Amino acid sequence: MIREAAAADWPNIWPIFREIAKAGDTYAYPTDINTAEAEHLWMTLPVRTYVFEREGQIVGTYYIKENQSGPGNHVCNCGYMVASHARGLGVARSMCEHSQIVAVKLGFLAMQFNFVASSNEPAVALWQTLGFDIAGTLPAAFNHPERGYVDAYVMYKSLAGWQVD
Repeated sequence: MIREAAAADWPNIWPIFREIAKAGDTYAYPTDINTAEAEHLWMTLPVRTYVFEREGQIVGTYYIKENQSGPGNHVCNCGYMVASHARGLGVARSMCEHSQIVAVKLGFLAMQFNFVASSNEPAVALWQTLGFDIAGTLPAAFNHPERGYVDAYVMYKSLAGWQVD
């Protein structure tokens, strides 16, 4: 089940966020980010934040926000996190599909992921199966903790013409 996150959900989102940030292999967040900074980034800045619950437990979360303000505010940006024990179960796919519907309902015409580490092959492959194109490559832009400097991708999908109920 995917639902909009409430402030009271943060204590259950934080362990997922902390695990992913600490690993340093997919997001460009400080590996030692504290809960207050993380909560601000994930819960306050976005237009909306959602959680994916499985058997009453939050196992995934995503946010949606404007990618840019002003003339760029018709393009949204999303970030997705899945608890390690729930990976490979379709959580990220479900959240991405859900986020595209939410984006259209909010009036966005496109979705852009600004900084996808090329070393995150499962995410790159999933986004591509969901219709995202690599719009650009940022050479050696992501410092992976094991692989060193790897490329980062800008990925993009038009939502123009989508109709949702």
